[in-house]
Amino acid sequence: MIRSHALIAATLALSLNALGGAAHAAEPAKALEKCYGVSLAGKNDCAAGPGTSCAGTSKTDYQGDAWTMVEKGTCTTIKTPKGYGSLKAIQ
Repeated sequence: MIRSHALIAATLALSLNALGGAAHAAEPAKALEKCYGVSLAGKNDCAAGPGTSCAGTSKTDYQGDAWTMVEKGTCTTIKTPKGYGSLKAIQ
């Protein structure tokens, strides 16, 4: 009797785990876009200008030619001490 209860509990636990994983996988990925001028020094995703190798190479906070991926539609609403984020490199 105890063994059958343990088997039922294990089956229920595995079923719930499988359902939870399927629900998580069904969530759509958020759309992202490049946002220039919002990265902190060394925290950019890419495009930090001539002489750099890419991600993590920005030299200053809010560097205009360094971008970070942000949720689509939010870039130009991100305010920094140097102004708002931009969808194009800031010169």
